[in-house]
Amino acid sequence: MIQSAIKHITNTAEVPSFSTYEERLHPYIRSVFEDIPGSQEIEVEGNSLIFQIGDNSDKPFIAVAAHLDKINHYGVDYPKKLPVEITTGQIEGAMDDCAGLGMVLALAEKSAEEDWPNMLFFFSEMEESKGLKEHPELLRNNGKGYDYGMGAKRIANRCLELDLLPELAITLDTTPLFKGKQGLALYSKHWELNDLDPSGELIEQTEKTVARFIAIDPKIKLDNNTNDFLHYGEEFNQQTTAQPVVSVALEPAIYPYHQRGERVFIDDIERGLDIVSAYLSDTVS
Repeated sequence: MIQSAIKHITNTAEVPSFSTYEERLHPYIRSVFEDIPGSQEIEVEGNSLIFQIGDNSDKPFIAVAAHLDKINHYGVDYPKKLPVEITTGQIEGAMDDCAGLGMVLALAEKSAEEDWPNMLFFFSEMEESKGLKEHPELLRNNGKGYDYGMGAKRIANRCLELDLLPELAITLDTTPLFKGKQGLALYSKHWELNDLDPSGELIEQTEKTVARFIAIDPKIKLDNNTNDFLHYGEEFNQQTTAQPVVSVALEPAIYPYHQRGERVFIDDIERGLDIVSAYLSDTVS
């Protein structure tokens, strides 16, 4: 699975899918799912994408998510193909969030071969806030009509409309916590950083989920930070009185962060894939 992930990471990293231009990645994403038996696309507003694999009423749904948009570090004269390179043990390029995208796509391909839960795959627009804050002139319409996190919110609300709720949403993004060293972080307490007043049941189910991840890999670093997992956690749990939707983020290390030449460790990517795969297999065992 790691070779598949590397291929998808490098291919998506070349595409200048900057915030508000995420549709530039749509053909590639759709081409991957077209080759996966039983996959179907679910319509959603804007530049986000949702895909589903599996519809077994005896199994739960679990979602894995990544964001499509990149920060534009090049200005108006950006190259048509962004630089990406595989070095000794690392991949260098626009890794935020192509590392997560590659992992999600590799997991989607693997899901067709495994006895996993029903799967949802979320690809969100406008996860990054940097362009809106610092360079709105590089965004479509100078950023007017766009908001940070709007893609994850649209995805969650579309799933609510369809009553297609995962019991868990796993966001795969990148973390700057390790400052150039290898590592994998797990974020889970989104209510500390969003406006949600969590129910006791949500807190309990989140704690159980974290314990399962730690049982798979005790060296995961528990922390908290901002990304789409905040929006999935808030939107799903504000608007439904049914079973709570746990939202976590599993993040390989990135360095440097939010600038050109971002690097991720291939071992971290493989470790993350192994953890998620083990979690999914254990869910239906």
